[in-house]
Formats: sequence, C-alpha cells, structure tokens
Amino acid sequence: MPLDIPGFAYAAVVAAGGIFGYYKAGSIPSLGAGILFGSALAYGALEVSRDPSNYSVQLATSSILAGVMGYRFYNSGKIMPAGLVCALSVAMILRIAIKAAGFSGRPVEE
Repeated sequence: MPLDIPGFAYAAVVAAGGIFGYYKAGSIPSLGAGILFGSALAYGALEVSRDPSNYSVQLATSSILAGVMGYRFYNSGKIMPAGLVCALSVAMILRIAIKAAGFSGRPVEE
C-alpha cells in the first residue's frame, strides 16, 4: 500500500494556509475552510493510498477548491493565496485524471 505523498502534502498545504490566514489576519473563515478542506483532502489521500481507483473524494475536493479559489483569483488578481491554491488544485486534478486514464509513465510490458 503505497502512500499518496503528493495528496497528503497538498492536504497539509491547504490546512496550513487556513491556519496561517487565521494567524496573519484573524480570519476565522480561513481557519475553518483550511481545516475542513485540508481534512477532506487528507481523507481522500488516505483512500487513494488504500485503493488507487478510489479518488472521488480527492477529485471533488480539489475541483471545489479550484473553482472557488480560481474565482477569488479572477476577482482579486492576488497570487497569494487564491492563485497558488487554484494552481495546486488544478495540478491535483490533472494528476488524478492522468492516473485515472492509466498513464503511469512506465513502459508497457508485453
């Protein structure tokens, strides 16, 4: 059972971003959203670690974050945190799509 290291790292970044938003600006919504989405992403990474085809939680959470933070980035133009989280979310969506399509990057054995 290989651990989904990128998935857990992404979850940690999202949770840490919420904690940092609370620390820097006193934003309780940032804290709540960071912990909520970070926890959901960690659960999704755990599920992917158990069964690589069980990526629905991770995909749904990443898609929601990409949409919300993409909208915030579009309106504010600020790279931090909206642009960064949107870019990381899109990267995770692409990673999941590539894995789901069966592109492992390894040569096919005949």
